[in-house]
Amino acid sequence: MTSFLILLFVVASLYAAVGHGGASGYLALMAVYGFLPEVMKPTALMLNLFVSLTSFFLFYKAGHFKWKIFLPFALASIPFSFLGGTIALEAHLYKKVLGILLLLPVIRFFIFPNTNDNDLKSTNWMISLLIGSAIGFLSGLIGIGGGILLSPVLLLLKWTNQKQTAAISALFIFVNSVAGIAGQLYHGIKFESEMISFVIVAFVGGLIGAWLGSFKLKQQFLKFTLGVVLLVASIKLILT
Repeated sequence: MTSFLILLFVVASLYAAVGHGGASGYLALMAVYGFLPEVMKPTALMLNLFVSLTSFFLFYKAGHFKWKIFLPFALASIPFSFLGGTIALEAHLYKKVLGILLLLPVIRFFIFPNTNDNDLKSTNWMISLLIGSAIGFLSGLIGIGGGILLSPVLLLLKWTNQKQTAAISALFIFVNSVAGIAGQLYHGIKFESEMISFVIVAFVGGLIGAWLGSFKLKQQFLKFTLGVVLLVASIKLILT
């Protein structure tokens, strides 16, 4: 369990540094350690709550958050995240879907460059609502906050730069994690007895990572490191 906690700390730090709660990383880590899906989903979302809120606060304090862009995504995603949280996938299928979804942040970290402020385009509420609904459902279904799905969309549409994407994704992850947990409570939820230690380790790691990411470290190095880790985890989940 000691090695798991060490890796959990590292994952939380890396994710928070780029504005994510880390659910996809936690899920990949728990899959490697043999956790069951019915334990993985609520555990990842609970850890998301603490790490993403910490990350949001620091990115918000640094002046990177945009309410106008965040609101339509969040309003559409919350009810669908609750709906997805009420659905339980068979263990084998769950890990396959998770492995495929992990490829999305890999693509984001390796391919999408930072968007300059001069290249930013105006947002569209209708498109935001449609995208938010789809991401919300997948978030609740798999047990992620949705930041790994929202981030590449924001960058591809050129609605935000890298820091703004991190700030918006962090709060988006938080609200979707709350909705996803609510949906799982409705369906039936199971927490491990070690949850308190998981939360403490992830919170401390997230606090350090968010501070470094919002004020100190260059995002390119962090993105590359996370991309490599997630690519390995994705391949393992898909092929296992």
